[in-house]
Amino acid sequence: MNICIISGTPKKDGLCHSAICAAVSSAKNAGASVSEIRLCDYELLRCQVCDDGWGICRTKKACKFGDDGFDEIRGMVKASDAIILISPVYWGETTEIFKAFIDRFRRCEFGTDNSICNKQTLLIAVPGGSGNGMLSCFEQMDRFCRHTGAVIFDYIGINRWNSDYKIESVSASVRAIALGRKNGDTVSF
Repeated sequence: MNICIISGTPKKDGLCHSAICAAVSSAKNAGASVSEIRLCDYELLRCQVCDDGWGICRTKKACKFGDDGFDEIRGMVKASDAIILISPVYWGETTEIFKAFIDRFRRCEFGTDNSICNKQTLLIAVPGGSGNGMLSCFEQMDRFCRHTGAVIFDYIGINRWNSDYKIESVSASVRAIALGRKNGDTVSF
């Protein structure tokens, strides 16, 4: 099992980082390999809405500007068996770099024949400060999954008031994914 973590956090500490560390540790302990993509380590362009609004992303399922690291990231996602999407919540949404990535990605991966379709996908939103904006951030991530056919495994919202047990939820969820559980599997007690 290869799990790909796509992170929109610009920081290398804090709640997002704690959740990422928990996910990596849990995946490895369950025998999975992990690829972490820190979107802020790339100089990704925003979608340019080429030509008539689609450009080559619709006809060739590629981005005209893929040499900015976008093609490399798409390759890592394609090679994965499951995906974790994690972002801090900025103004009720994912971070700007995360949004720029998913806007481009869903254009190239639109439809049912793509590199993310039917993959188990864990969504993690991390609002700071007031803790507000989590639900609207999840709505944004959810729309991305619906457009690309990704299967949402779970939604985990982490803030400074619940981080003690939500980080444990990240570990448990990632372990379940790494061991092959699918969304909709019945759990016996």
